[in-house]
Amino acid sequence: MKTSPGRFEGVKSVLHLSSFRSGPAAVSFAALLAVVFVVVWNMNRGGILEDMGEFEAGKVAEQDVTAHEDISYVDEDATALRRQAQERLVPAVFRFSEDADGKIREAWNTFSAFSDDLAERGLSAETAKRSVQAEYPGCFSGEVLDVWFFSPVSFAEEGRAVVDALLRRGIFALSELELEPYNPDVVELLSTNGSRTERELVSYGNIVTLRTAGEEARSFALDGNFSPPFTAVAADMILPFLRENVFFSSEDTQQRVAETLVRVEPVLRHIERGKRVIRKGFIITEENMRELRELDTTRSGRDPQGIAGRVLLLLLLYVFLVLFCRQKIDGRFLSDQELYLVAAIVSLYFILAVFVSGFSPNSLPVSVVLPTALAVMLPAILVTPQLALFLAMVLPLGAFLTGSFDMPSYIFALVSAVAASYALRGAQKRMDLVRAGVIIAVANIVAAVIIILGRRSGSASWPPLLFWAGFNGLASGMLVLGFLPPLEQVLNAATPFRLMELSDLNAPILKRLFTAAPGTHGHSIMVANLAEAACQDIGANPLLARVGAYYHDVGKMEQPEYFVENQTVYNKHDDTPPRLSATVIRSHVKLGVEKARSLALPRQVIDIIAEHHGNSVISWFYNKALKQETQVNMEDFTYPGNPPRSRESAVVMLADVTEAAVRTLSKPTAAKMEKFIQELFTAKVEHGQLAECELTFRDLEIIKKAFVRVLAGHYHSRIEYPKQAKETLRSGEGPS
Repeated sequence: MKTSPGRFEGVKSVLHLSSFRSGPAAVSFAALLAVVFVVVWNMNRGGILEDMGEFEAGKVAEQDVTAHEDISYVDEDATALRRQAQERLVPAVFRFSEDADGKIREAWNTFSAFSDDLAERGLSAETAKRSVQAEYPGCFSGEVLDVWFFSPVSFAEEGRAVVDALLRRGIFALSELELEPYNPDVVELLSTNGSRTERELVSYGNIVTLRTAGEEARSFALDGNFSPPFTAVAADMILPFLRENVFFSSEDTQQRVAETLVRVEPVLRHIERGKRVIRKGFIITEENMRELRELDTTRSGRDPQGIAGRVLLLLLLYVFLVLFCRQKIDGRFLSDQELYLVAAIVSLYFILAVFVSGFSPNSLPVSVVLPTALAVMLPAILVTPQLALFLAMVLPLGAFLTGSFDMPSYIFALVSAVAASYALRGAQKRMDLVRAGVIIAVANIVAAVIIILGRRSGSASWPPLLFWAGFNGLASGMLVLGFLPPLEQVLNAATPFRLMELSDLNAPILKRLFTAAPGTHGHSIMVANLAEAACQDIGANPLLARVGAYYHDVGKMEQPEYFVENQTVYNKHDDTPPRLSATVIRSHVKLGVEKARSLALPRQVIDIIAEHHGNSVISWFYNKALKQETQVNMEDFTYPGNPPRSRESAVVMLADVTEAAVRTLSKPTAAKMEKFIQELFTAKVEHGQLAECELTFRDLEIIKKAFVRVLAGHYHSRIEYPKQAKETLRSGEGPS
């Protein structure tokens, strides 16, 4: 009996995981290889694209080419055009030249100082003009110099202000050959302000060049607070000293181009599954050829990274599935046959998904024509619902990883699988499978509506998708009805439906038990009532417990008169040596197991028959032998079975000993029975008969209350054992 799932349980689990079962391991590995082979073959197969020479732009296509899966690829030509356009939009970058600024200001200051010196020397206007023309030949007209020298004020400071204004704005040196590859509307101007670089976009219309510098100087003079004489000659006086101070920076421009090109996103094109890339009878265009080449690249296996990625993802999913299946599920480890079933279902599902994806209509998700619910319902019935729920998550995900499912197919399969794992809860009749099919059909239709709304499909796509979605669920329920009977026999599984059939008291073996051993038959029915009620209360399988109780004593049919419940007045053990009596009593377990195997009863039922006495000692005859013999081997008086390993088997053991022992009570009351049952349970615990099952002390308390409740309503008297027998039964042993 398990008191808590402590560290020793973890050690046992790890030890089990490390055990190697060659059969399931080999089958699982073979299933994985089969799936990987089909996936790689599907990605590698070229189909009708094996001879690309049949297709050429400008020719009429002689056959259709259809995409068998969704494909995304980079359009290199369109991406190149986008890069060229983005590069053409990059503005040319210009920088101020501090060296040029300094030279321009120095030239103006030199001229100002020279002219002021001439004025201070008191020279005549004519002499001063000749001196300027000699120093600056051809720079100024006589009219400009007349204004300059006859003005009562110096123009030096006003001219310096205009020069500074022009230099701050920038006089650009433009070269059409250098700027032609860049933005035709604006340039980028970089200026340094301390340690900070400032950027400014300047349109070509606002750029100042040497050609327009005179007009800009005149505009500055007119807009500023300058003297009228200076304003009149400002442009002519300043223009000879102006030079470009803003120059094209090839290095900065190339850096800006590189930064822009890095940010350019490639142009992605999509080919949807089912699209006819080439149409028979139509002229093949360059665009058709581009799509055809991309389709051929994907289908002809020239994508090793994609193949390796999918194979690794499948391997990872396979590892998770193996680890899950080798853990305890629903309190037990899966048998070899159950592991074979899981491997077959998973591999066949993935392989079918690959093949169906190539033939499914484009208007329907692939999973609509794939019976995902069937692949989940079979493990739910034949193995355990916990495994079915796990497979409901794994199967759609695996098909998605193989590339067989797109997102709508994955969503539909996931909804269908989860609905299937829950639709069978509480099912006990085969007609319940039809009800489950209806539930799955409704869930499928809801998933189909979600897909239609997500795709924003037209009204024409509603009827076929909704029809096939509903048909998928109903067909899955019907297919389970066909697959289940042979699989039940092959796996010898204790499904609810098979257990319901075995619980029929009109079964030939149970009718024979009633005829040959009516007392044992009645005892078995009472044990079944006790076990079923207790299992319902603790959350175990009540139907399995009932069937196990019905058949737990079928081995008594061979010699029913040796068992007290079938005796009336005469007890054959009174005249039989205790060792022989014990042999007859012990043999009913072995005979019961042999008979159960000949009837092909489920393994779980056979386990209950073999374990319902555990390896306890038949104390009645062992004590009797001790009184008659000097040397007694306890093993001769020990049942040949093992302690119960499942909760249902343990409950049947407790119900068996309880039903037999409580009959000895005279004038039983609920309190009296509760105390007596507690003594029986304690004896089983002390003798280690509950050490290997999952029952807890809380479960034992619940079982005791369930037994008392049932016995209080169904109790009837029984011939009382002698005092020694009564004491023996209170210890949990006896000849029944």
